[in-house]
Amino acid sequence: MSRRLVNLTLDTLEDLPRPCRQCVYWELDPVSAERACASGDPGLEKEAWVSQTLLEWGSCGKLAYVDGMPAGFVMYAPPAYVPRSMAFPTSPVSADAALLMTAHVVAAFAGGGLGRMLVQGVARDLTKRGVKAIEAFGDAKFGEADDEMQAGCVAPVDFFLSVGFKTVRPHPRYPRLRLELRTALSWKSDVEYALEKLLGSMSPETLLRPVRPATATRNVEN
Repeated sequence: MSRRLVNLTLDTLEDLPRPCRQCVYWELDPVSAERACASGDPGLEKEAWVSQTLLEWGSCGKLAYVDGMPAGFVMYAPPAYVPRSMAFPTSPVSADAALLMTAHVVAAFAGGGLGRMLVQGVARDLTKRGVKAIEAFGDAKFGEADDEMQAGCVAPVDFFLSVGFKTVRPHPRYPRLRLELRTALSWKSDVEYALEKLLGSMSPETLLRPVRPATATRNVEN
């Protein structure tokens, strides 16, 4: 089984699960997001956000592939680029942190360490850029919400806790959690070792454009 971790680009954006590819929950303020979903093409808004963030700030997402198939992703950015971040009762995000907006691992690949692999990739990237920590809003009642979009876009608290985040501002529904990057980079796990070997053996061209088997099909859900 081969694993690849790549940056989110306008090309790899197409490999997000379709509901996530069309979702602008984080990228727009609540009113604009509702308007885009009701009367426009949210996919275009998503693409525009990724394009602008890449140009102005740099890498804002990671995707994981298992045997060439999209298996999970994370998206992250400074809170100034994420209008939705101010709508949470536990906002704002700390000034020294980037916001991990959302994280998702396809059910078929859950339990294999991909979540930690993705967060480790984010930690490496942000450390090189001088960021001190990652923060996130977690959903303590994931799967119980009536609002399906919101339930899918705010990752479960349990996910963040499982990959090393700590609660810094409690809330019964949307606590804010934090991961110090020096902690993330000190992980000594089999997943980290495998990722180190993998990234060390890959060319930049492969990182940007993963090769998939010609017969592979994609059937993932958010």
